[in-house]
Amino acid sequence: MSLPAPEQLESLSRAELLGLVRELVLLVTQQQAEIAQLKTELAQLKQPPPTSRNSSQPPARDQKAQLTKSAKKKHGPPFGHTRNLRPLLDQPDRVIPAPVSSCQTCQANLQDVAPAHVQRRQITELPVVKPLVIETQQHEVICPHCQTLNLGVLPAGLEAERHFGPRLEATVVYLKQQQHLSYERLVQVLEELYGVSLSEGGASSIVERASRLAQPVAAQIKEQVRRSPYIQSDETSARVAGDNWWQWVFRSAAGVYHTIVPRRNAQVIADFMGEAVAEVWNCDCFSAQLKAPAELCQLCLAHQLRDLQRVLDEAGQHAWAAAAQKLFRAAIHLKNRFTAAQPELTWTGYWRRVTELENQLDRLLAAEVAGARARGLQQRFLLHREKLLVFLYYPDVPPTNNASEQALRPSVIHRKVTNGFRSEWGAQGYAALQSIIATAKLKGQAVFTTLVELMGVPVLPYLQSATP
Repeated sequence: MSLPAPEQLESLSRAELLGLVRELVLLVTQQQAEIAQLKTELAQLKQPPPTSRNSSQPPARDQKAQLTKSAKKKHGPPFGHTRNLRPLLDQPDRVIPAPVSSCQTCQANLQDVAPAHVQRRQITELPVVKPLVIETQQHEVICPHCQTLNLGVLPAGLEAERHFGPRLEATVVYLKQQQHLSYERLVQVLEELYGVSLSEGGASSIVERASRLAQPVAAQIKEQVRRSPYIQSDETSARVAGDNWWQWVFRSAAGVYHTIVPRRNAQVIADFMGEAVAEVWNCDCFSAQLKAPAELCQLCLAHQLRDLQRVLDEAGQHAWAAAAQKLFRAAIHLKNRFTAAQPELTWTGYWRRVTELENQLDRLLAAEVAGARARGLQQRFLLHREKLLVFLYYPDVPPTNNASEQALRPSVIHRKVTNGFRSEWGAQGYAALQSIIATAKLKGQAVFTTLVELMGVPVLPYLQSATP
């Protein structure tokens, strides 16, 4: 349709103007219908937002998105939750009885009447904490014969360069490393809770000393992990002196080793492993981790389940993605049933079920798949076919890499709170201390006790052995 120029409209007759208006009405009606159809198609193509259920997005972002919703949520324990009461100690530090001396009604003497029941209640309190100070007096004696200056030998743990005991130093490291306190807040906590006056520089010196002591222990953990038959790995970003670095974690049944380096490539894993070769490597689909020196590799099925859930969220219904999810979950459930304390399956029944799952997976990978994202996942599974169900053949190999991700969560929190490390030694020291702490947790050891042992010879026995 060709429209006349605006200056030509006045020269048109009434009939010509009516014809032009009719054509414009038809054109607008047609375009409105096309716009409505495009909006419908756009709504169908609109992808659901990524969440922790269908992507690698952390759960914290889900919580931020939920804060914008006005839907009311139930607070408190879930329905049917049984009430938990603190158990009473059998030997409290002090017992204060409240006997009945007389009857409240008739004033009769009840002092000699045995109570029918005693209601026990206990109040737990913290004692007033006062720092203990140990003074050494090192004698200097000049020999009258040769004029040599002789110094008294200080006991172990009370050397001249020491200013704080291992428990105080471990407290500083614990508050900094585990509770992510800044030096300013750390100093405030020590002053108000423990009555210890310490400068920020003094706290930093304690953390630096702990970092030096942690290096050889972390090196031992590194050697134990790299020699393990089954290893898990993962990485996350870190800020060091204003630059982007990467924190890697390598985990096995022997320990958890952290390191912070400027690179994210396969050379990091090669430097960690040296000449060692793992039997099975558990990781996600990151290319650098897939190049790890190992005989076999197990892909994290948690990542694959989330990616399949993304397909289901976008398509609403997708038979292939649902079947793949069902297969992976069935494989995980089968492994849990067979490796439980009391296995539910015989050896023959287990391997028969494993064969069925392998054949079912082959059929899924050979099927026709609709949708670009689903076809991409099928191609990934075809490429890494031998890495999907390795865990079914090794009792100690988990189907997911969740343990490595959980080992990095404290470091992610530390990064968000502190905004990174000011120096390289701070990053390396943090990684070494985190290796010791994570390994202690893995072995069921108390973190604070582990830090006290790291900081040196205890000094409290000198107070206990002092004569009044």
